[in-house]
Order: sequence, then structure tokens, then C-alpha cells
Amino acid sequence: MKVRFPNAEELFREVDNFIPDKESSPPRIGISSNRKDGLSCIAETYVQSVVLAGGAPVLIPVITEINALTEIVESLDGLIMSGGGDMSPLFLQEEPIPELQEGDPFRDAYDLMLLRLATNRQIPVFGICRGHQVMNVVCGGTLYQDIYSQIPEKLIKHRQQLDRIYPSHTVRITAPDSTLASIFKGTETIEVNSFHHQAIKEIAPEFIETTVSPDGVNEGIEHPEKQLLGVQWHPEAMAANGNEQMLALFRHHVGQATLYKQAKKIHRQILTIDSHTDTPTIFKGPYNLGKKEGSKVNLPLMEEGKIDAAFMVAYIKQEGRDDQSLEKAKKYVTDILNEIKNQALANKDRMEIAYSQADLERLKQENKKAIFLGIENGYAIGKNIENLRLFKEMGVSYITLCHNYPNDICDSARGEAEWQGLSPFGKEVIREMNRLGMIIDISHAAESTFYDVLHESAVPVIASHSSARALCNHPRNLTDDQIKALAAKGGVIQICLYKEFINEEAEKASLSDAIRHINHIVSLTGTDHVGIGSDFDGDGELTGCRNSAELINITIRLLQEGYSREDIRKIWGGNLLRVMNEVQNFTNN
Repeated sequence: MKVRFPNAEELFREVDNFIPDKESSPPRIGISSNRKDGLSCIAETYVQSVVLAGGAPVLIPVITEINALTEIVESLDGLIMSGGGDMSPLFLQEEPIPELQEGDPFRDAYDLMLLRLATNRQIPVFGICRGHQVMNVVCGGTLYQDIYSQIPEKLIKHRQQLDRIYPSHTVRITAPDSTLASIFKGTETIEVNSFHHQAIKEIAPEFIETTVSPDGVNEGIEHPEKQLLGVQWHPEAMAANGNEQMLALFRHHVGQATLYKQAKKIHRQILTIDSHTDTPTIFKGPYNLGKKEGSKVNLPLMEEGKIDAAFMVAYIKQEGRDDQSLEKAKKYVTDILNEIKNQALANKDRMEIAYSQADLERLKQENKKAIFLGIENGYAIGKNIENLRLFKEMGVSYITLCHNYPNDICDSARGEAEWQGLSPFGKEVIREMNRLGMIIDISHAAESTFYDVLHESAVPVIASHSSARALCNHPRNLTDDQIKALAAKGGVIQICLYKEFINEEAEKASLSDAIRHINHIVSLTGTDHVGIGSDFDGDGELTGCRNSAELINITIRLLQEGYSREDIRKIWGGNLLRVMNEVQNFTNN
């Protein structure tokens, strides 16, 4: 730490003449406090390590007032969860064993609340010792209350009397492809200090173990897709005293916080749109979009993920095509569209139905979320072209022509071919949608339908939730030739986060796979013809991106991949809005 001589004039001169570089200002790294004798405090080595790594440390007081704690967390770019005493097993629905040491339930509540607020917002977290354990608990794992009495195997010494700057045992890296392994650059064994008798028991779901001590006790975990990393030792004590290996951990965390800070800034500046969600399918019984419950898309999640808009579709399953069934289908869809509008009225201070880019821009200025209306499955149109005018007047922006079976408009990517593409009525539908200024969506359509639509439509079309068949061979995905043809007509493919469309080994589908699909499409067409359509609440979800709050992780990964702010603007809504504007303006010509 830089020592200043006691000269007030020199200090004031330095402060007054300092001009911060706003483009490269350090990220704000929150450090959770310990609590002793009525003080919120922390060892200075945490602060020193963050400063040495290029961050701006912020000490977070031990409080449990949710409003104040939320405001603090909203200002952070990264979070370090510090070490400390034992955690109460009551928070894990366990009774204490005799070997448990006295802890501080107030600090336990503070740590759990703080970390939950941070992980909900996808803030990068670096957990140290106790913080490593708390992160595991918050994400669904369990702890040993006392390793010496609860692990039958002979253990090494985990509580050293040596000064913290000295290592007392080694740990072995067990995940060679992990972030931690990359930080330590191929080192297999690390010398660490040790000050604990509690430890991780069951690792939280989705996390991987990165290091273990010689007796098998966990010493490190991380999430493979999110910026969540924890170690059992105290690297800050060693880093602040010149250990470059340990300082590398803090440099990594500050680097991730810098990316998160950039992502937040970009989301403040651009318009972000999720082009396909099935959330209205769960509007059964008492439901409120203003609350974080029962869905993967709602106002709190959109606020946490800094997403401006979502298309909510009235999905309808394919049923009979007789007149009675078709009339029933129309009513079902209009009822859903009206319920979306009812949700907007119930939350009018936080959201509105949007119909254009101008609406979206206005709502962003008013700090409200925009919900666009769509219909998934042109079955709702039936055989009556006048229904298109009805849906247009209700505010529907796009219609997905079919779902998993052929209807009176066209053939689907699934099921038996009936029309070999568009039906004669389907061609009439395309022309009328063009005239009305409604976006045509070819997700779910057969290849024959896809090419018929490109031929018939006078304006660009979209695939609101599809991915690249070259990377995942599923009939719902588009071939490279289709993607190129869509782009040639000015259209957009919105990458779908449905695991079966992202990875042929569906249970392994992750955020990394979605980024591969984006990269692939960009390699074919550039950044002007790709976007994001999550399919959330229609079974869309990936490891690392499971709801609207986690969509900002896509931006972080795009930054890591080297995409520019302008590229990200296009991908997150610019391309889709370009199509929307062209479609809506066509009707006015």
C-alpha cells in the first residue's frame, strides 16, 4: 500500500488534480465483512489484494436490511466472500454436533442474503474459505460441521499455527480444463495455507470440484458456465505479501468483474429483446408477472438480467381442423392475448405492451419493461384470412406459421408433409401478413415451407427460436443453406436456448453451446442476421442460462469472444428491430 507523508497540502493537490479515466476505471469489488465486537471489519490483506489486482475495493457492512443491501449489490461489479467463523447448521436444516464452534447467526444471514442477491444478478463471485463454503450452500450444496469428527479417514492438519503468509500443506488440481487450472497455468500441485475445520460435503449442483487436499477434503469449486469460483484457503494473505500465484486469482476475478461492468454498461445503452417466450402458458390460476415465482420470465428476472423486452406468445397446440375446433382455437388464443394485457394492467408501473421500436425506446426511458405479443402456430388463424386483421388489431407483432404438425397454412418440420410447403391459403396468409405489417416467423416450418415463404414474402422474415443444424442435427434447426438464404432476404435467426436444439447430448447443453451457435451463424452471414429467442417457459434453458436474469451471461461471453458493442447491439435486438421496422413500414407504402 502506498504510504503518504503527513502533508495535507500535497494530499489535497494530488486529489484535486487527479482526472479519472472513465473508460478504464477499475471495477467495484465488494468485500463481505466479518463481524467482531460490534464492528463490520475485514483483514487489510483482502483490500490490498484487490488493489494490487486493479480493482476498487468496497467494504460491505454486515447488515440484513434487504433494501439497503440490494442497493449496495446493484452498484457492484464483483464480489469477494471473505473468511470467518463457523456457519450455523440450522440454516441447512441440521442440528449442531458437539464439535461445532460458536458462530454468528446474524453474519450467516447477511452472507446468505448478500450472496443470493449477487448470484441472482450474475455478479462474478470469488469465495474464500468460509465464503467458499457459503457459496456452495447458496447454490444448493452441503457442509461438514467438523471434518475431524465427520470424516472417518485419517486427515491432515487443516488449522495451522503458522502465519497466514506461509503455506502449510498442498492441494491437487483435479479439473485440468477448469478456470482455476488456467489461472495456475498447468501447475498440478499448489502450496496453500489452511484455517478451517468446516468444509464442503456435497458439491452444489452444476459445480465442479477443482482442487482437493491429500486427504480428499474439497479445497476448490467453480461453476463451468458462470463466474463463480471458490477456494478453501486464504489466498489474500499470501497475495498481499508478494505471492504472484495467489495474486493471479484476484487478477482473474477483477478481469471477470471488468467484463460484467462492460456488459451492464452495454445493456444500459442498447435495446435488449428476447424474441420468444412461452410464459403465457403458465397464466393458469392466480399469477402475477410482477412477482418472481412460477416462471423463467417475469419482471423481477428481467430487471435482474437487464433485459428490456420479451415477446410473449400465445401458443396453441394443433387440434382438429373442422370449423368448431378452429373457432375454439381462435377464442383460446384471443383469451391468452387478453390475459397478457391484463398482466400489463396489473403491473402498469413496471411494464406495458409494446407494438413498435418507438414504444420500446419510450419504455426504456421510463424504466419499464416492454412485452411484445406473438402467436405460436398459425392454426389459430384457421381458414379465415379475416382473423389476421383481428390479431393485428389486438397488437400481435408476429405469428409462427405452424408448430409440430401441418395446418391449413403449411407443412411443419415435424409430422407428415401435406402441402409440400405452403398451401394455397398459406400463400394468401403471407401476402396478407405483409400488407398488415405482421412479422412472419418460420421457426417450426418444414424446409419446403421455409423456401416457399422466402419466395412469397415481400419483406424479411424471422426464425424467432431456432438454431444451427450444422452444430445440432435436429429438424427444428436451420441448415447452413437456409441461414444464408434467410440472410440474403434480410431476415434473422434468433438462437433458441432449448437444449435439444443446442446440443445433440441434450443434458450437456450449456451457454457455451449457445455461443458456438452464434459464432457459427456469424461465420456464415456476419452479425446482421442473428439474435436471441430463449424459448423460456417452453422448456428452453441451458446450464448457465436458465431464466431471464441469466441472459446477461450471453453478453459477458460475447465480450470474451471479442464481439464489439455494435455487434452485441445487433444481436440483442438491433437485427430484429430492423426487420420489424421494414415489415411495419411496408404496409404504409
